[in-house]
Amino acid sequence: MYGDQEALNDALCQLAKLPPLVTSWEIETLKRQLADAERGERFVLQGGDCSESFEDCESSAIAKKLKILLQMSLVLMQGGKSIIRVGRFAGQYAKPRSASTETRNGVTLPTYRGDMINRPGFSLADRTPDPELLLRAYERAALTINFIRSLIDGGFADFHHPEYWDLGFVTKSPMAAEYMRSVESLGESLRFLKTITGHTPSEISRVDFFTSHEGLHLYYEQAQTRQVPRRPGWYNLATHFPWIGERTRSLDGAHVEYFRGITNPIGVKIGPALTPAEAVRLCAVLNPENEPGRLTLIHRFGADRVEQCLAPLVEALARSGARVVWCCDPMHGNTETTKSGIKTRRFEKVLSELGQSCRILRECGAHLGGVHFELTGDNVTECLGGASGVTEADLKRDYRTRVDPRLNYEQSMEMAFLLVRLMKENGR
Repeated sequence: MYGDQEALNDALCQLAKLPPLVTSWEIETLKRQLADAERGERFVLQGGDCSESFEDCESSAIAKKLKILLQMSLVLMQGGKSIIRVGRFAGQYAKPRSASTETRNGVTLPTYRGDMINRPGFSLADRTPDPELLLRAYERAALTINFIRSLIDGGFADFHHPEYWDLGFVTKSPMAAEYMRSVESLGESLRFLKTITGHTPSEISRVDFFTSHEGLHLYYEQAQTRQVPRRPGWYNLATHFPWIGERTRSLDGAHVEYFRGITNPIGVKIGPALTPAEAVRLCAVLNPENEPGRLTLIHRFGADRVEQCLAPLVEALARSGARVVWCCDPMHGNTETTKSGIKTRRFEKVLSELGQSCRILRECGAHLGGVHFELTGDNVTECLGGASGVTEADLKRDYRTRVDPRLNYEQSMEMAFLLVRLMKENGR
C-alpha cells in the first residue's frame, strides 16, 4: 500500500513511542462489564460515525456525538439494565472499501480509504497513501479522548432536565404521548432520587465511557500494542474495544491472527456468509479460554435475512458452550441505493431487524446484549423514515457522510425509545 517504506517505518517508530490513548485498567473494566452483558445484567450501546474525518475533530462535533449517546443511554436505562456506553470514535479513521480504485470522467485513482491512509480529494497526490497521516490520526484520537474525558468529568450532560432535549420528532409521531410520558417520568425520577438522597446517583453524574473502532489498519494497531506492568498479555492501547470487520474476519487472515494475541475485549462483525461451523471455530480461535466478556459478535444480516441467518448461529454456539455477547448492528445489512444513486437506509428496516433479533435470540434461549448504530448528533438527512419523515427528496438537503448513511439526532432518540419497548416485550 505504501510506496515509501522508510517513511512508513519512521512514522510507526514515532507512533510506538507516544503515550497510550487508553489504559489497561479501563480495558479490564470494560471486559468485566461486557461479562455482565453476556449474563443479561447490562446492555451495550455502541454508536458513532461510520468513518471519522480529521476536520470533524472540533469541540461542537465531539460534544454532539457524546450528548446523543449519553441521552440514548439514559432512555435505555428504562429497560431495567445498566448501560455500557461505547463510542465509535477516537480512531475510526480507516474504512474497508469494496473496490480498490475509483473512476471519474475517465480518470482512475486509488479509492479513498479514510483520513488515516489517504485524502478524499480526487487527485493522485490526495489518493496516494501517506504514512504521516498515521500520526495525524493518533493526534486527533488523543484530542477527542481528552475532550470527552473532560466533558464527562465536568458533568457535561444535564440528565435532570430531559425536557430540554430536542425532541421535535415527537410532534409527528403516533406515539407522541408515550414519548412525552417517558421523558416526564425520567425527569421526575431523577429529581426524586436527588431529593431523598441529597445527591445525584453515581450512575447519572459520573458515567464510564469507552471508545471503539475497527482494527482495520494493522500497522497502526500494532504500533500501539504493548505489555504493561503487573499484567500478563498484550494490550491494544489505542482503544478500549477494537473490532474485526466482516471483510477481514477470515480464520487464516492477518486480522484474526493479530486479534487473538491481544487482551482487550474484542468484537467481530458477522454477516450472512458466516456458517455455524465457521462461527464455532472463530470463537475457539479468538477466545480459546472461553473468557466471559472477551468476545462480542456484532451481527449484521439485514431485515430480510436475519430470520434465516441468526438462529442457526446462536444454536451452534450454544451447543459448543461458547460465551459471547450478542450485539445487533441493524445498519449495514439494510443499506440500499436510491434511483438517483444516493446510499441510504430505511428507519423501519433498521427497527425491524432489531425486533426480529430480540425475538429470535429469546426463542433460542439467549438474549440481545447490545446494539451497534452508525449515528450522529446532528439532524442530517441520510437515512429515510422515522417520525420526522425523511423522504428521498429530503436526502440532498443535508447529506454529509463520505461513506455510510447515519441515523440523525431525532431518529437516534426515537430508536432508543422504541428499543426500550422491544427490551420490555422480550423480557429484557
